[in-house]
Amino acid sequence: MLSPGLIKGVSQSTKSGQLLSLKNKDMKKNNFIGIDVSKDTLDAAMHSLKLPGKFTEKRFENSVSGYKALTSWIKKCKYSLEECVFCMEHTGVYSLNPSVFLCEQGLFVSVVPALEIKRSIGVTRGKNDKVDARRIAGFAMDRKEKLKPFQASGKSLLQIKQLLTYRDQLRKECSSFKTSIKSHERYQQNTGLDYITTDLKELIEQLEERISIVDKKVAQIIEGEEMLRKNSELIRSVMGIGPVISAYFLVTTINFSSFDDGRKYACYAGVAPFEYSSGTSIRGRTAVSHLANKRMKTLLYNAANCAVLYDPELKQYYHRKKSEGKDHKLIMNAICCKLIYRVFAVTKRQSPFVTLYKENFKNDLHMS
Repeated sequence: MLSPGLIKGVSQSTKSGQLLSLKNKDMKKNNFIGIDVSKDTLDAAMHSLKLPGKFTEKRFENSVSGYKALTSWIKKCKYSLEECVFCMEHTGVYSLNPSVFLCEQGLFVSVVPALEIKRSIGVTRGKNDKVDARRIAGFAMDRKEKLKPFQASGKSLLQIKQLLTYRDQLRKECSSFKTSIKSHERYQQNTGLDYITTDLKELIEQLEERISIVDKKVAQIIEGEEMLRKNSELIRSVMGIGPVISAYFLVTTINFSSFDDGRKYACYAGVAPFEYSSGTSIRGRTAVSHLANKRMKTLLYNAANCAVLYDPELKQYYHRKKSEGKDHKLIMNAICCKLIYRVFAVTKRQSPFVTLYKENFKNDLHMS
């Protein structure tokens, strides 16, 4: 969990969950600090353009005192913090605290997916925390023009994200018990033992009740902030999207401040198709990437299934494509993209979604 000091800092970001401000981001960056993050420690390797090929290294605790020691160490090495780029791998909760702390100091922080760093390095041999920190520092120096600043959510969005994570855990447990109860009912026919099925039903009821409580808490947080509440209502005006998917949209987009358009989010969610071809010999099938937020992708497919049943326009679209011989999964993937574009459209113009099919029908009646 975030320490009280970091929570205070995060809560000072805008109510809509906007990005924490970055000072001195336009200054020249000469020093690159690669940080290998683990549960208890931070391994830092500093690389300067003034001394190419030379690294200065030290290990710190993954705590507020360790973060302060890190910045003090850099100053003792006679480097300006404003000229430093801090780069680390995205390791979830372990990298969140140091990222927020450094960002609060007005420093340039970039949190990069581990796979991106690994693939940029090429063929390597051996691995340890010290070597990894050097590789991250080298990556930051090589990609200094392309590094994106760390974007931190507000306190409310962090709370929603934690609640949604807990909700997923409860949902998985509940699904597991619902599956196992069927096999135990078969055993019961031969053994006559009803204790297990009765106990499982009680557990399922308890889990469903807890999921309901989590949903209420998420709703309360969203209702407590005007911008979150307004965007949530706009998202839910899109047919097929309910409270849970709406909350996931708010969290994954940092209340629509971290994605410029729907296409980029479709790539993130793994529903945007990409061509696979080269020259005249390689003509692969256009397909989506497996590098995606799998949970969001599943939720979008659920929303698409609902939209096909109740949205006249998308229902017509599905049957038209099906009659053309298109595969079911391909059509549903396209509908997922349409839903994303609708969500980004309504939040951008700040007005609810209106089904054109219905509007055209009303206009036809009016004209007649």
